[in-house]
Amino acid sequence: MTTRPEKGDNAPNVTLPVTGGGEVTLGAPAGKAQVVFFYPRDNTPGCTTESIAFSTLRSEFEALGVAVIGVSKDSMKSHDKFVEKKELTVPLASDEETDACEQYGVWVEKNMYGKKYMGIERSTFLIGHDGKILEVWRKVKVKAHAEAVLDATRAALA
Repeated sequence: MTTRPEKGDNAPNVTLPVTGGGEVTLGAPAGKAQVVFFYPRDNTPGCTTESIAFSTLRSEFEALGVAVIGVSKDSMKSHDKFVEKKELTVPLASDEETDACEQYGVWVEKNMYGKKYMGIERSTFLIGHDGKILEVWRKVKVKAHAEAVLDATRAALA
């Protein structure tokens, strides 16, 4: 059974490869809080809009001491192409084995046109400096989401 961590829980610690080289450990901020946004697939309309929005606001998150990381099941090669094509500034982590997706409770059964399949539920987590989850957004609608997360981050870290 997939766990679904909620506000107040300790964030799962999962280390993943990230664009730009190296690795990132979700849920174990190294002196910074984290915004971790899970999205279904590189180069799709909603995912592109969301990734661009977080990239545009990256400096404002960083001014608050918050790292922003995008996570999907796509390969590092796909992520690298996506970052280059869309000029993204947020690092993207690859969760090809769905380990992070399962631990964060975003790997769920979906249903499209009567066909059931497993996929990533678009979700965002605000994780504090101490590794506790400060806020959770599930079944995210992309429009104005990054701005809402920034506002909530300002309020939570004030």
